[in-house]
Amino acid sequence: MAVLEVIRMGHPTLREIARELTPEEIASESTARLIEDMRETLHAYGGIGLAAPQVNVPVRLAIIEMEGGTNRYVDVEGHDFGVYINPVLKPQAGPGAGYWEGCLSIPGMRGYVERPQHLIVDYVDVAGVPQTLEARGFLATVFQHEFDHLDGTLYIDRLASTELLAFDEEYNQFIAEP
Repeated sequence: MAVLEVIRMGHPTLREIARELTPEEIASESTARLIEDMRETLHAYGGIGLAAPQVNVPVRLAIIEMEGGTNRYVDVEGHDFGVYINPVLKPQAGPGAGYWEGCLSIPGMRGYVERPQHLIVDYVDVAGVPQTLEARGFLATVFQHEFDHLDGTLYIDRLASTELLAFDEEYNQFIAEP
């Protein structure tokens, strides 16, 4: 396993629409290795989600893993390590909510983004089997944030105003609740 370089805003791969993985690619040793390396990278960088384009691999694959409890965003339920290949999001009716999001590809900053809070997620698992899950609340936000990377979108593209963008230090000093 290896820690991969997370590319940063300005790198052209982050603005590409990632291509779907074929069934042969999903079953390949190279995809299994990519997933292992992405997980190690996620842990090394201290993230909760990582999309393949963030490590300069423009394919429709993302991983999410969150410990339960309080993290730098909110009090959250945990989400075991998951691999999401060729995902499709289906927002469901209901109120939205906003969070101050951060991104490994935009280090040292965060921005307030409002998103739907109830989703159905269709995806293919590592065995190539279609799956469906339901996500609500902060987890729904995480799925949307990570899957945006597969379409060349960064959270800053979803800001209602640039006044809702801050460096981490200023966020902690002036915005975060004590």
